[in-house]
Amino acid sequence: MKIAAIQLRSGVDIAANLHAAEILIRGAASEGASFIATPEMTNILQRSPKRLFASIADEPHDVGVKTFKALAKELGVNLLAGSLAIKTGDQRAANRSYLFSPKGDIVARYDKIHLFDVKVSREETWKESNVYDRGHQAVLAAIEGANLGLTICYDLRFPGLYRHYAQSEADIIAVPAAFTRPTGEAHWESLLRARAIETGSFIIAPAQGGEHEDGRKTYGHSLIIGPWGDIRAQLSGDEPGYICAEIDLNDVKEARRKIPAWNHNPDYKI
Repeated sequence: MKIAAIQLRSGVDIAANLHAAEILIRGAASEGASFIATPEMTNILQRSPKRLFASIADEPHDVGVKTFKALAKELGVNLLAGSLAIKTGDQRAANRSYLFSPKGDIVARYDKIHLFDVKVSREETWKESNVYDRGHQAVLAAIEGANLGLTICYDLRFPGLYRHYAQSEADIIAVPAAFTRPTGEAHWESLLRARAIETGSFIIAPAQGGEHEDGRKTYGHSLIIGPWGDIRAQLSGDEPGYICAEIDLNDVKEARRKIPAWNHNPDYKI
C-alpha cells in the first residue's frame, strides 16, 4: 500500500488549521495514498488554557471530527487524525487520535498515554497534565490487512509500549508529533529509527514544524521508516507538506525473521 504523512504548522484558528490539513490530505490522496496520517494537535496549538477551552468542543460537536470523517469518506482513504484537542469536561481535555475508515466511520480512538510534563531548559517547561487527561489503553486497529498501533509524540520515549505493539503483531506504528525543536534536533530521528528496528515495524511519523502562533517552535522533519530502520521518505525541514512511500508488509515478516528480538523477553536477575 502507499502511505502518507502530513506535516503542518497548526496555529490557534481551528478552521484555518483544518483547511490547511485538508489541502495536503487531498494532495496525498491524489498520489494514490490509501492511508494518510496527520500530526499531533492537527486542529489547534494553543498554550493558553483559557483560549484553548474557548475554542475546542466535545467529540459530538467537534468540527475536526466531522471534517475528517467526511474527507475520509469522500476520498475513500484510511485517515488518521494524529491527534485533536477534544474537550472532555470542565477545563479538561483529551489529546486524542482518531482513525477514520474509507466509509467515514471512526474505527479507533487513542488517548495519549504519556503526557509531556518536562523541563526542557530553564526557559522551556511543559506540563501537559495541567490540561489533558492521560490515556490508559494501547490501541491496535486494522487497515488494509495491516495492524496499526497508535501512539502520540512523547510516547516515543517509552519502548515498552512499542514492544507491546510488536508482540501484538503491529505492522505499522503511528507517531504523530509536535516535538520541540531542541528535543527534535537531538532525538527525533534516532528514537524513531530505534523504535522501527526494535519492533521490526514500519513507523509513520507526521510532525508539526516551525514557529507557531502561540509562540512554540516545533522540529518538523516528518519521516516514514522501514522495519530495518531504513528511511523510506522524509521532509528535510519544518515547512508544511507531505511525504508518501510504498510499503510491503512482507518487509515486516522478513525483519522479524532475521532478528526476533521484539519477541524475546528474558527474566533479568541482578
